[in-house]
Amino acid sequence: MIEPSLSAMGYDLVRVQIAGGQHRPTLQIMAERTDGAAMTVEHCAEISRAVSALLDVADPLKGAYVLEASSPGIDRPLIKPRDYERFLGHEARVETRWPIGGRKKFRGRLKAVNPEAVRVAAPEGEVEIPFAEIERAKLVLTDELIAESLRRGKHGQQDVDQGRVN
Repeated sequence: MIEPSLSAMGYDLVRVQIAGGQHRPTLQIMAERTDGAAMTVEHCAEISRAVSALLDVADPLKGAYVLEASSPGIDRPLIKPRDYERFLGHEARVETRWPIGGRKKFRGRLKAVNPEAVRVAAPEGEVEIPFAEIERAKLVLTDELIAESLRRGKHGQQDVDQGRVN
């Protein structure tokens, strides 16, 4: 429901999640700029205002809730196959719904992605994890990841300043 509006505003929807208790849950909207530039507090406020207006009209959640708009951060969750492709070579933590080879938790470099699975190079060896079995996954904060994020943010901002979009 909110993805088309965010897309028109220049954002990619990363994740929508309801967290918290029954009395006043939090609706978390996580988004990033399509041009690759860094998110600011103003961007999050813009997203919050737009989503709030959409939710006021559609009213999909009964009762009171808190709306929270944020960027995914550097050590972002990996949700869609394209997230895994984008961060190939970086370290990630992946938890599965069911054991694979006797384990449910994996930490290692993202080695390869196909339409059905991601291959992770863990210290114990490589494992192919089907996307359908992933409960949650996120990048591990490393110096490499920070450096790449700074490069991406800098280049994305230069492109915006020069009127180009990545």
